[in-house]
Amino acid sequence: MKVLKLNMPLTKDVIARLKVGDEVLLSGFLFTARDAAHKRLYDLIKNGKPIPLNLKDAVIYYAGPTPPPPRRVIGSCGPTTSSRMDPFTLPLLKLGLCGMIGKGERSEEVRRAIKKYGCVYFLAIGGIGALLSTRVKMAKPILFNELGPEAVYKMEVKDFPLIVGIDSKGNDIYAKTKWKTK
Repeated sequence: MKVLKLNMPLTKDVIARLKVGDEVLLSGFLFTARDAAHKRLYDLIKNGKPIPLNLKDAVIYYAGPTPPPPRRVIGSCGPTTSSRMDPFTLPLLKLGLCGMIGKGERSEEVRRAIKKYGCVYFLAIGGIGALLSTRVKMAKPILFNELGPEAVYKMEVKDFPLIVGIDSKGNDIYAKTKWKTK
């Protein structure tokens, strides 16, 4: 299978060509955000306040990077369980978010929203956060700094290895791999 090299920002045309199961090397700028940051963004939106991030054509990586060891940009930055962000995802997609990176299944509601908004959900492999950190070229906290590793970071990645978990047509890699019981 051929590995696709993609640069951010991702266009709708590029996203539309991705198919569930495609292997991708992603390069460019993305944001990190975990549970606490998602809750804060959601609360701002719910209360009619602007969020201090431009999510148009952006990708959010569900990760909380650790502090960098000497001579490194960042410490370990593996994916967290995506389903914990499901209650907060729809308003972010409405604001133009085009991609999400995490691990594990998404709710049916999020899968339908990914299809509705023509977005993509990428899977990062859990357990290799130290290796993934070698693909990070720049990282700095930009929002909710008091949350420490759960702050929103802006990161530049180069050839970040991912798999398309849900494509823009709503095809879900987990739907193809579920055990069938009688």
